[in-house]
Amino acid sequence: MSARVSVEEVERVAELAHLELTPQESGAMLGDLNAILDYVAELNELDTTGVEPLAQVNELVDAAGQGALRADLRLPSLDRATVMAQAPETDQAFFKVPKVIER
Repeated sequence: MSARVSVEEVERVAELAHLELTPQESGAMLGDLNAILDYVAELNELDTTGVEPLAQVNELVDAAGQGALRADLRLPSLDRATVMAQAPETDQAFFKVPKVIER
């Protein structure tokens, strides 16, 4: 495999994701990302002649010839007043949750 991830690229992606990686974590991430690329290269070598490509996973069928996913049925939803009455904090229209991202 010729495409390799560099330490600089790992650090740049970590920066973009607002992650602070230790040197040990950067090294581990470098190894993991390069292993993923190696595996993708290995998959690219497989002969897929005669294998029909899928545009959606719902094109898959099980052994009985049925769709592997459940039917997409419209079902009644929960009553808003009942749900909001059980919420720890609400404005009667939305749940209130604590802020978890700070910049």
